[in-house]
Formats: sequence, C-alpha cells, structure tokens
Amino acid sequence: MDDVPLSKPDITDREIELVTQVLRSDRLSIGPMVERFEHLLASRCNRGHGVACSSGTAGLHMALIAAGVGPGDEVITTPFSFIAPANAVLYVGAKPIFAEICPKSLNMDPVKVEAAITPKTKAIIAVENFGNPQHMDEYRKIADRNEIKLIEDCCEAIGGRYQGRAVGDFGHYAVFGFYPNKQITTGEGGMVLTNDDRGAEVLRSLRNQGRATPGTSGLGNWMQFERLGYNYRMSEIQAALGVAQLERLDEILEARRTVANRYIERFMGLSEVVLPNISDETTMSWFVFVLRLNDQYTGVERDRIVQGLHRHDVGSAAYFPAIHIQPHFQALGFRQGDFPITESVSERTLALPFYTSLSARDADFAASTFELMIARENLSRRDG
Repeated sequence: MDDVPLSKPDITDREIELVTQVLRSDRLSIGPMVERFEHLLASRCNRGHGVACSSGTAGLHMALIAAGVGPGDEVITTPFSFIAPANAVLYVGAKPIFAEICPKSLNMDPVKVEAAITPKTKAIIAVENFGNPQHMDEYRKIADRNEIKLIEDCCEAIGGRYQGRAVGDFGHYAVFGFYPNKQITTGEGGMVLTNDDRGAEVLRSLRNQGRATPGTSGLGNWMQFERLGYNYRMSEIQAALGVAQLERLDEILEARRTVANRYIERFMGLSEVVLPNISDETTMSWFVFVLRLNDQYTGVERDRIVQGLHRHDVGSAAYFPAIHIQPHFQALGFRQGDFPITESVSERTLALPFYTSLSARDADFAASTFELMIARENLSRRDG
C-alpha cells in the first residue's frame, strides 16, 4: 500500500454515532435514515424528490428507465469519464452515441452534443467530470429544444455550482454516487433527484424489485409488483453515513479546495503540465486532482510516471481511459481515432493523491515525487 494513497474517506465520530444509532434500532433497511438522507440532499439541490439507491451506476440505470429509454433508442454521452454512464445505456438496450469533449473543461462540447442528435435520440447523459459542471446550462437548453431528457451525472460533483445554480438542479434526473473516493461516502451508494412526481414513484419502485409504492398506484401489498425491478436499495447503515457526511459537506469541500489550491500553486510554473481549467462561472467540487501532461509526452511516458510514483509509495492512476476503445465498445463498432481530443487527453492525464485529510507535508511529498518523475522522463528523452 502506498504511504500517500490516491484517496481516503474522511470518517469522524459523527458518522460512527449515527451508524451506531441505526445498529441499536430495529430498522436496518427501508427506514427513516434513508428518508432523512434523501430529504437533506434533495433540499440542498432544490429538488422535489430524492431516491436513494445502491450505487451511482444503479441510479443511472434507473434514471434511463424512468426517462423512457429502451431498445432502439440513442443516448448521447461522453467518451471521457468513468465507464458507468455508457454501460448504463447498454443495460437498457439503447445505443450510446459519444460526443467529443471540450479540451478545456473535459466535459462534452455542446456543439458536438447538438450535432449528434437524431430522431432516435431519447436522452443526454452529461457527466460533470472531476467535479466540473461547466456547460450544464447549455446541455439543458439542447435537451429542452429537442424534447429529450437530460440526465445529469453528478457522481463526481456534489456541492458544486454553475452560474449560481447547484449541481443536481440542471437535469430532469440528477444522479449522485457515494463510493469511498468521493467527496462524501456511504461506502457504496447513490441517489437520483428529480422534480417529476411520477418519475420519483417509478424510481422508488425500480429500486425495490418493482414493488408498487404504497398509496400511489393502489397496490399496497408487499408481494405485489407492477414492473420489472431491481435490488437497488440503500441500507439504513449506509444512509446514516450519508447523513453525517452531508452535514459536514461544506467543511469537506473547503478542505478539498485547500488541497487543490496547494497543488495548483505548486505546479503553476511547471511547463510540462496542463492544470485543471475552471471557468469564472464555476464553483468546483473537487473530486480528484488530475493533471494533464503536455503534448510532448506519450501515453507510455505517462504510464511510466504513474509507475514511478507507486515505486516511491505515492498513489496515482490514469484518469480516464477512453471509453470508446474499451473492448466491449469496440465490439459495437467504435474505433481508435473516432474522438481524437478524448484520446489525446486520455493518454496524458493522471491523478495525484487527493483527499480531505491530505496534509501539506504529504501533498508536498507527492508533488516533489511527481516533479522528480517528470525530470527523469525529460532526462531519458534527452539521452535517448
């Protein structure tokens, strides 16, 4: 294990207190703590409904179903993100249509999104990469003009804002994830937010094996089911973690902002890297700290730098491999060269250690080690 890991959750006595409270109760699932967590996040994001679930991926799957997406439909999404959004499109039998990214924001280029729309397009899944919600207003306008649904993938961006609006307030459905490397965690877990009353009812049914929601459809029997559903529930224990973490969200985000600013100041004069680009209208929610090597470096050199960091006990990883050249997407007909900006960025991006409790000393050690690896690559290139 690296001495300075890539990520680490931030758990305090408050989380332990609420989890213990649940363990001493008689409700471990489908109880008041889940409802409390749902209400807290929905209120923070100005949404009418929150539906907690087992993961962000499960939330994306359910949101696509609630949006009416199915076989024969097309969904526009990014080729540069974690693979979950594109996989979720396949889960419902639809076809992912990738839109090239903007080289600055690393989110989809709105012009490319609009150009990708066809009569088969049913939805857009817009990912807020690394916690950056830039272009969300444009995606929503495109979706509304074309009478399709915008699913806002907020899994990396909780607490962020764009043009004064909270992340989670742009999509017809907004999906959050709470994996341990996220800003807040429930261990595993996710949540879908929406203002659509009927959509929320469908989501609650989908997460619970397709059971009818009591008091809504007239079917109240525990063993009555009105649709194909899934075991996508969030436990009371997970929700207790989420409530405690959400209570501390502003404190957590500020601590992460401090770490990010320390890295930015450190690397400001390093010509070999491209720093994260954040618009004036964006309040970033820092999920990871990702640097991009400039165009003189290859993917092979980037990988050597990542490996060198690990040899010095500093966590690092390539963020993100291009989705369209993963094997099961190549089987669908996508090829290397389809999205050159994505491929260029993907070959040169890497994440450094980043978490709420990362000390100045450990951040400086990680930064110094990264600079050493860059210097070695430069020396190797000169000697070669």
